[in-house]
Amino acid sequence: TIPCLLSPWSEWSDCSVTCGKGMRTRQRMLKSAAELGDCNEELEQAEKCMLPECPIDCELTEWSQWSECNTSCGKGHMIRTRMIKIEPQFGGIACPETVQRTKCRVRKCLRGPGMEKRRWKEAR
Repeated sequence: TIPCLLSPWSEWSDCSVTCGKGMRTRQRMLKSAAELGDCNEELEQAEKCMLPECPIDCELTEWSQWSECNTSCGKGHMIRTRMIKIEPQFGGIACPETVQRTKCRVRKCLRGPGMEKRRWKEAR
């Protein structure tokens, strides 16, 4: 039997990913004709490769409902919030604001002499 004649291994290919875990391969070719004998040598090899971690962007929940106005009369504010589900890592996009505030105005506050008596009568 005639031994297999093989080309040298090629260089390893680039990693299959641009970040994180991937695979790379290399090949070689059969130089002798297949009819001259059996050749059970491998012609391709693969191995794992690891590049720097992929960036992970910030991920947030949906906004909550607006709170009630913080005053019972006159000008005030309401807030809404959202929570961070995933913190940014490895250069990922930073988290935007997680609290928003907006103005609100409830009925006009009554002022003037005799207001305390009026409130007391209303309460009764």
